[in-house]
Amino acid sequence: MTTTSYSSMLNAGIGMIDATRTMLNLWQPGMSGVDLYKAALESGLFPNITARRLQNFIKECFGPRYLVNKGGPSKILKTIESTFSSREFNQLLFIYTCRESRILNDFVRDVYWGAYSSGRETISNEDALLFVIRANQDGKTVKPWSEITLSKVAGYLTASCADFGLLENGQRSIRKILPFRIESRLGILLAYDLHFSGHGDNSVLSHSDWGLFGLDRSDVLNELKQLALKGWFIIQSAGDVTRIGWQYQSMEEVIDALNKR
Repeated sequence: MTTTSYSSMLNAGIGMIDATRTMLNLWQPGMSGVDLYKAALESGLFPNITARRLQNFIKECFGPRYLVNKGGPSKILKTIESTFSSREFNQLLFIYTCRESRILNDFVRDVYWGAYSSGRETISNEDALLFVIRANQDGKTVKPWSEITLSKVAGYLTASCADFGLLENGQRSIRKILPFRIESRLGILLAYDLHFSGHGDNSVLSHSDWGLFGLDRSDVLNELKQLALKGWFIIQSAGDVTRIGWQYQSMEEVIDALNKR
């Protein structure tokens, strides 16, 4: 669930995917953010990160994204970390990040996919800045942001998209748009995650998380039909009503099956 107002705290997670993996290895169920910070300091595994940045990383990035719901996201990430590809793993990080960050969520939908669908080849910090300025004017921030903050957040948005593979990486103000398609195992994981979160079958198909990958309801249905051919679901569709036969009874069963394929 994304927060209701736009936040400027995306910077705490930029360039920190490797650190996220390391932090997940340190984290154990029941650990709070404070416990994790102490463990991280004592581990010596972050020699190039200052204590202050490490604390900010846990408080503003790792905690809100991966320690919510009693650490549910971290539990899933830990169980797939060794068997999923980097692309698959990073896509799951992307989903959790966009669930927490409304500004990145909206930027991906409005700017990235808008540019992609119109055939553009690049997105610039200027594009991001215009998006942030409009959001500021529309009252989507808790309080008006200064010009400096607006500019910084614009850079955070494009850098975050680069981290997750939507845009070209590197220090640049104009980035190439990269093809971004949901991986099959991520589609399975996301569908079951939504199902076990209490969504009905048609709600699963139309959930906003799919839009992060440029998919609408009909796209999702087609994706799941393809996956059904491999035994992950049973799909019965008539008109606007679709029923899904879920083949696994818990997220643990799903992940175990995914890890074996």
